[in-house]
Amino acid sequence: PTQIEPVQYQAKEIGNRLYFWCGEKEIRCGMQWTLEFSLGEDDNYLTQRASFYNPSQKSHAWMSWSNAALPVREDSELHFPGGNILYHGSEMKEFYWDDKKKHYIRDFDSMAGFFWNDATENAFGVFTPSLGTGLYHIADEKDVPGIKLWTYGIGSEEIWSYNTTIRNESYVEIQAGPIKDQSIKDELHPGQHKTYCEYWIPTTKALELSELVLPNPELIPLEEMPRFDWTATREKVKPWVELVDAFNRGATAKIPNPPELHVNAWPPSGMAELGEAIPWAAKNVSVELADTWEYYLGLWLAGCDRFDEALEVLADVENDFARLIEARIYLAEKNQPEECISVLSRMQNLTLMTHPQVVIEKDKALERLGKETLVERAFWLDKLSALKDEGIIERRCQLLFDQGKFQDAKEMLEATNFTLVHQRYFRTELWMRINKKLGVDADKNFLESLGEDRLAKFGQYRVYDSE
Repeated sequence: PTQIEPVQYQAKEIGNRLYFWCGEKEIRCGMQWTLEFSLGEDDNYLTQRASFYNPSQKSHAWMSWSNAALPVREDSELHFPGGNILYHGSEMKEFYWDDKKKHYIRDFDSMAGFFWNDATENAFGVFTPSLGTGLYHIADEKDVPGIKLWTYGIGSEEIWSYNTTIRNESYVEIQAGPIKDQSIKDELHPGQHKTYCEYWIPTTKALELSELVLPNPELIPLEEMPRFDWTATREKVKPWVELVDAFNRGATAKIPNPPELHVNAWPPSGMAELGEAIPWAAKNVSVELADTWEYYLGLWLAGCDRFDEALEVLADVENDFARLIEARIYLAEKNQPEECISVLSRMQNLTLMTHPQVVIEKDKALERLGKETLVERAFWLDKLSALKDEGIIERRCQLLFDQGKFQDAKEMLEATNFTLVHQRYFRTELWMRINKKLGVDADKNFLESLGEDRLAKFGQYRVYDSE
């Protein structure tokens, strides 16, 4: 759920060691994580320790990978141990990584990920002679068995790396984790705690993996590592912290006003106390405010995957925002496009009705209902035809395809330079279907302007993608 988000942090010097901690209590499940970096006065390596804790009453899925990105040149050397590899590129395959052979970044001309199913060493790194710099990683195999190498290669797909670099240069990612690969997750049970330690070694010369020794620094006890709670400085969490605080203080507390609907400060599903605090607020305020609190209760229930309860609450709420959540549940969770359209038809707010995300979801629902909805789909999509919104363009192309206007659909797709996105293939698959209808052999071609990669489908990268 967190992509780029400010988190809390602390720093402290203890003895001859400097500690830096950062972390959060995340909003989806209420799980807590802390990442600790520490550096001893005479250390030539950085110590990293991670702590994960589940304070909730439910088991939750979790995974963690430490990821360091390094600038690369054609002479960058890939120093990884021998072992059986799971290769994730345009295809999935297994092979043996021969550590007796020299490996360079220039050996690869496209993006690919490499996962070590087993390894002769639990150390790895990259060194670039032309830059005179490198970075190595080592950990105890029992705690951190996961080893991954990710590269965009040297070639046409380097452009993908420019999205996340300052100077438009290619880079390689070296990763480690407590799980073998990124197609699987583990479970953290109520009250369960997981922790592990790893080490990063920067260098100005190439190192031999077999000569790297696992450090053993003296660190503070785990129980002294900070564990971060909800933060009132996070704008979209602040009103819910205040509500829970008022609920805990009881009858004498002043109930705060609910967040304004357009702010989208949704109640964190990981904040279990809201299951009692929101109904309490709804019962003790004016009718108008009670309706808003009920809307947020429905949202919270939906976030907790309690969809039937959410629909029951939202059905009685008198605002169009509630209709949007109902419609989303019927489409994405219940697979009932008829109910989705029925709910959306009761909306009154034209601004919301013509919001791009709403029109996109409505079009997906109408598409599922068959050819008889083509006129209605065209009516709504035409209202937004002037927008350069990529989601709307995708739906317009799909509509043209469904209308049998294959050449028009092809021209619209090919005229758009889409944003780059990993592990999503809607545009590419539609383009291939269009070409097939037109009798064009597109299997040997790949349209880069569609902004989708050539990677085989793999892993848990898009768990909540409605596609």
